[in-house]
Amino acid sequence: MTSATAFTPAEAQAIARKTTRWNLVAIRVLLFGFLFLEYFWPSTHPAMIATYWVLMGYFVFSWASCFHEAIHQTLCSSLGFNRHLGRVIGVFTYMPYTAYRESHIRHHAYLNRPEDWELWPYSDPHRSLTFRRIFVWIDLIFGAFTVAVIYGRIYFHKNSPLSRESRTAIRNEYLVTIVFWIVFATYLTWNESWLGFLRIWFVPTFLAGILQSGRKLTEHLGMVSYDPLLGTRTVRGKSWVTIITSFLNFDIFVHGPHHRHPRAGHTSLGKMMDEYVSDNPQTDYPVYSSYWRATAAMLPWLFKNPGVGMNIGAEDSRQVTGADVEDFESDVTLTKELVS
Repeated sequence: MTSATAFTPAEAQAIARKTTRWNLVAIRVLLFGFLFLEYFWPSTHPAMIATYWVLMGYFVFSWASCFHEAIHQTLCSSLGFNRHLGRVIGVFTYMPYTAYRESHIRHHAYLNRPEDWELWPYSDPHRSLTFRRIFVWIDLIFGAFTVAVIYGRIYFHKNSPLSRESRTAIRNEYLVTIVFWIVFATYLTWNESWLGFLRIWFVPTFLAGILQSGRKLTEHLGMVSYDPLLGTRTVRGKSWVTIITSFLNFDIFVHGPHHRHPRAGHTSLGKMMDEYVSDNPQTDYPVYSSYWRATAAMLPWLFKNPGVGMNIGAEDSRQVTGADVEDFESDVTLTKELVS
């Protein structure tokens, strides 16, 4: 049994009260609806095929955001539902649920620091600028596959902080994933269905990987601060495009408050950001009215220096020498003690 997020009574009550029913219904209906139609009534016109790829890719991307909620175990109040759904999604993304969770816990605790496993290699001061300049384009274009490398590192690395329990869970999740894809590949070969699989599923998933990596880079690349609100880009807009896309992605675009309060339900993040801005008018938070504006702020870093934290000029942070995190903090702040 892997770790469970330890919510306070108030946090647990807030998770139980909120609902993600409509988010889940929307992405289920849209993803499986498009998949069903394309399987039984395949498109033949190039424009229709391209349209299917783009739309399907976006809804696969939305399921990656659902995966993120399951990792936090804030999707709903059922621990079992969060775990089981996360493990199912993990099989299709080649990324074990527990590996994602363990990396992501440290991403929140050590944002933009060398110990931030999820932002490797951008957070790693031992990785050269040349290496990061090459890797960032591989990460962006082949994001559907680099996730397996980035999140798998925490299992295979010689200095992995994982407990024996977590390592066992990740090993078992890898085995299930390998068996599933071997069986599925055998089925596709037996039925001579590889071309249909590539057209219906592989291409949209490939595009979803580009969107997912683009989202990660937009929210983090070029951010120097270790403070959750200042070290991430937040999108808080009022246009219908921003509202709908944020809804379909469980408000992950409201990224600063999510980093500061990783155990908070996604439906409360927008109000939190508004309150931070209102209560601290002297602070210039990196909040953008649209994702395009946030992306424009990130783009120069994509070319000149793909890094975060120390790699773009932050002061040397304290290294984690004896202590490590095992759960998401209730409130991650700049003054958080990192080591005991």
